[in-house]
Amino acid sequence: MINNLKIFIALIAMLTATAHQAVAANLFSDHNISIGVKGGMSLSKVNFQSSVPQKMINGMVLGATVRYIEENHFGLIAEVNLEQRGWNEDFAPLEGYSFKRQFSYIQIPLLTHIYFGSDKARFFFNAGPEIGFMIGDKTTSNFDYENAYEIEEFQTNYRKIEQFTLPVKRKFDYGISAGLGMEFNMGYRNALNLEGRFYYGLSDVFSNHKTDPFQGSSSMSIMVTLGYNFRIK
Repeated sequence: MINNLKIFIALIAMLTATAHQAVAANLFSDHNISIGVKGGMSLSKVNFQSSVPQKMINGMVLGATVRYIEENHFGLIAEVNLEQRGWNEDFAPLEGYSFKRQFSYIQIPLLTHIYFGSDKARFFFNAGPEIGFMIGDKTTSNFDYENAYEIEEFQTNYRKIEQFTLPVKRKFDYGISAGLGMEFNMGYRNALNLEGRFYYGLSDVFSNHKTDPFQGSSSMSIMVTLGYNFRIK
């Protein structure tokens, strides 16, 4: 975890240095500022160590953005988003069981924005650090997961069951985001954008001591969103 924190701090430092260099070079002399909203869906899972058989779980993404760019293909984006993450247990070869655990996060990415294209359509790349805070933890199951140790099929197939009831240890999350997309301008002030983004968490959700069931439990998600931006300057 200490090494991951060092990586995260280094990313913030690099992003801050890039922004300061841009200001020092007067790259923002012909800038524009826009605000926007976005919405879409996410596919996510938890990277357990040791492994837990799972499938990605669907969730929603809603957010607000502020973007500061200039005419030399560079800018910065700050967002405040609500995202649902978690995992969907895979019980194969057993049949008839269902277990989903979904976490709700307020996430705040700070991204470098690089774009290319014409006045009407642009391709862009966003990347940078992200922090988040868990505000919800919901479990959906068709069996008594709190007493899963009593299910004979789980015992004979040597399934891990500790993850069903583990308490959340760390509600604060941090990681790295990167995305690709397209933006379509509709006149001077209005624009629509479509983005696919990948998030890799560097913090564990559950306790990761040597005596704990898992030594790792970081989040990973893929988000697809449609956004609207309104230029205010």
